[in-house]
Amino acid sequence: MVGGYETLRLERTAPGVVLITLDRPDRFNALNPQVFAELLAVVEEIRADREARAVVLTGAGRAFCAGMDLDVADVFTQLSRAELLELADNGARSFHALYSLPQPVIAAVNGVAAGGGFCLAMNADLRLVSPQARFTSLFVKIGLSSGDLGLSWLLPRAIGSSLAAELLFTGREVDAEEAVRIGLANRVVPADSLLETAVSLAGDIAALPPTGVQLSKRSLHASQETSSYPAALESEIRGQVIAMGDPATEVAVAAVRERQASRQPVR
Repeated sequence: MVGGYETLRLERTAPGVVLITLDRPDRFNALNPQVFAELLAVVEEIRADREARAVVLTGAGRAFCAGMDLDVADVFTQLSRAELLELADNGARSFHALYSLPQPVIAAVNGVAAGGGFCLAMNADLRLVSPQARFTSLFVKIGLSSGDLGLSWLLPRAIGSSLAAELLFTGREVDAEEAVRIGLANRVVPADSLLETAVSLAGDIAALPPTGVQLSKRSLHASQETSSYPAALESEIRGQVIAMGDPATEVAVAAVRERQASRQPVR
C-alpha cells in the first residue's frame, strides 16, 4: 500500500483487510475536492491489489463524515455551471468507484453521517454503527435536492421507497437504533469496539475464497438492476460456473468434503 495521502489514511490491519480512514477530524471529515481525488486514488489502488479481500471505511475522531466542507460550499455561488458540474462529477466518480469495488466494503460509522457522508456510508455493502451514529440528508433543508451522489438510488433499495421518501423529503435525523430497525445498518456496536468488530468481520470475509465472495457481490449488484427473476437466475448461474473453475474454490470444496466425511459414522 502506497502512502502519501493528506485527507485519509490507508493501512492493512489484518491479512486481506484494508482500512480507509477519513482523516480530517478537525473538519469532522468533511468532503472537498481533495478528498474526492484521494478517495478515487485509494479505491483504484485497492482494486489493483490482489491481496486486498475486504475493506473497512471509517472516520477519524468523533464523526464519520459531516458532508461537504462549508469552506467549499461557500464558493459554490462563485463557480460557473461548468465548474460546478466538474466538482459534482469528481465526487460522483469517487463514490461510484467505492461502490463498484470487487471487494466487500464495511462502513464503521462512528458518528454523524450527514449529507454527502450519508451517501458515502450507503456506498458500502455493510454498515456497523456506534451508538453515536446519526444519518441525515441535509440538502433539502437548504433548498437543494436530497438526491445527491446516488442517495436517491441507494436508499430505497436499503430501506424501501416509502421510508426513503420520508428521510429525503424531511431531512430528519436517524439514530443508531432506528438505523438498524429500518435496515439502514446491520447492527449497533459499542463505540470502543466498533472498529475492532468491523475489522474482525472483514477478516472473516477475507478468509473465504475470494472468487465466491466477489461473485456474490456482483450478483447482488446485478440483481438490483435486472428486470426479472429469470435474468437474475441467469446471472447467478454464470457466476457459479466461473467459480467452479477457481483453484481456491476447489480447495474449499475438498476441505468441506473432508469435514463431512469425518462426521459420518464408522461402519
